[in-house]
Amino acid sequence: MANDIVLETEALSKYWGGIKALNDISLQFRDQQLHGVVGPNGAGKSTLLNMLCGTLKPTSGCIFHKGQRIDTLKPWKFVRRGIGRSFQKTNIYPEVTCLENCAISAQRRFGGNFNLFVSRHGNELVRKAAEQALAQVGLEDRTHTIAAETSYGEQRQLEIAMVLATEPCILLLDEPMAGMGHEESQRIIELLKELKKTYCIVLVEHDMDAIFELSDQLTVLDNGCHLITGTVDEVRADPQVKEAYLGAEEDDAKERVA
Repeated sequence: MANDIVLETEALSKYWGGIKALNDISLQFRDQQLHGVVGPNGAGKSTLLNMLCGTLKPTSGCIFHKGQRIDTLKPWKFVRRGIGRSFQKTNIYPEVTCLENCAISAQRRFGGNFNLFVSRHGNELVRKAAEQALAQVGLEDRTHTIAAETSYGEQRQLEIAMVLATEPCILLLDEPMAGMGHEESQRIIELLKELKKTYCIVLVEHDMDAIFELSDQLTVLDNGCHLITGTVDEVRADPQVKEAYLGAEEDDAKERVA
């Protein structure tokens, strides 16, 4: 395994009865790169992320982190190894501050008793991780703001900060721009451009303009199968992709990838 490959799947499959959510997927994710994953609804994108973070166990195949097999580990051990995951729907604690949200997440990495009624940032190590994560996403001025009082775009930034608070080396991001307007999406795009200088990022996103702009490598899935992995230009030029995925979009989307 090359030194810059930090996460790898080998013949990874997930079946539910006769339904093949993912079938024989072998991929490599590299340090300091953003690897986009696209495909129609039901292609297996979220299933892939759920296996990469340990939430789902493969039916067959393997996952390796820095050369060590990890697919048999408990989900919390994935977090301890530095694999962080965000979700399609905003997954924050709305009733506490942004700092406390990040501190709760930091506890998952550092360990300790999980209790919303005890201040998570009493521990200096946890507090510093939480403050640094908020600064990384540009929310340092929202440190003591109740999460529910922030805008939708800020809540999505906060969710990324919560992942960063676990001190990951890999970020698994599931549609962080879902439901955003253009201005909010641009803030996330610029944030991800900065973060990929430091982290391996695996990004599932339906915003094709964003995924084309951000991806160093791009994988296309269809019906649980791997169609192609390559540069954005290679993927855009592939006739299978145009037929199976991009060709299914509206006419203006077809023109963008022609």
